[in-house]
Amino acid sequence: MKTILLIEDNSHIRENTAEILELANYHVLTAENGKIGVEKALETRPDLVICDIMMPILDGYGVLHIFNKNPVLSGIPFIFLTAKTERSDFRRGMEMGADDYLTKPFDEIELLNAVEGRLKRFDQMRPAYESTKDGLVQFLDDAQTLTGIDSLTVDRKGHLIRKKQFVYSEGDEPMRLYFVQSGRVKTYKTNPDGKEFITGLYQTGDFFGYVSLLEQTDHTDSAVALEDSELVYIPKEIFIDLLSRDGEVARSFVQLLANRVTEREQQLLEMAYDSLRRRVADTLLRLHQNLQNHESEPVIQFSRDDLAAMVGTATESLIRTLSEFKSDGLIDISGTSIRVLQPEKLKRSRW
Repeated sequence: MKTILLIEDNSHIRENTAEILELANYHVLTAENGKIGVEKALETRPDLVICDIMMPILDGYGVLHIFNKNPVLSGIPFIFLTAKTERSDFRRGMEMGADDYLTKPFDEIELLNAVEGRLKRFDQMRPAYESTKDGLVQFLDDAQTLTGIDSLTVDRKGHLIRKKQFVYSEGDEPMRLYFVQSGRVKTYKTNPDGKEFITGLYQTGDFFGYVSLLEQTDHTDSAVALEDSELVYIPKEIFIDLLSRDGEVARSFVQLLANRVTEREQQLLEMAYDSLRRRVADTLLRLHQNLQNHESEPVIQFSRDDLAAMVGTATESLIRTLSEFKSDGLIDISGTSIRVLQPEKLKRSRW
């Protein structure tokens, strides 16, 4: 049973609306002002909110603002109630991220259609999609259904990028979002001395190039294929159109793309404060774990220069540390290939 939070200061409207929703088999929470409504939402997260705009203590705009800022409440479908005299103000709410509005007085059918439509729309635009080709296709199909953007069907074919070929360079204007259909791509920054620092590694099922699109800035790093790779392009215009047309699409898309942010932040903290031995071990363990999602017997295959750039150290220092791990029986090295033999022992040996 779906839970709906109804925030309305007029007791007659609040009681009648709650009764209609309960008869339609919804569980209804009610609140007479915005402050109480937010408190109830924090106690029991609703599936949808119906909120009056003009209320004492905390009005509807304030409620929506709090919902947008609170990670627990963000993303809940939000319908404004507005009197006919306030209709010109509804645009403000829509710009803040409201999903719909009902003009008072409304009848039973209008209310139920709005609620059912928003819940169905939200359920179809799932909060997360798998980072696979199928997940990409499903997301684009869902987004096209909801937004009617015909051009989402364009340019889904794979584009072959040869080994060591640049996808984009630092300072380039971002023109598209990239999805790795096969292969591996690295992103990196170069300091004034020409030394590389790898900012990201992307393999099958990963997106990249989205940060500059979201920030609307030029690329702050470069992207190059580590091996022959196949990429799917999502043009910038489509990406921006998706974000601007539908709040649910935007939330789903951002969540899909942001699944690597925490990992990146942790990696930077490790580079700033951890010992070299620990950084090398953590890098190997992270690569090993990522490969386990695709291979039964993961083999790490990167040049020593690339591994050193991931760790943030000199190549010679990396080689010495790898030799120590090999002597301890923690890893096996064959050419540029590395196999982690004892992940748990390697984790314990970081200190």
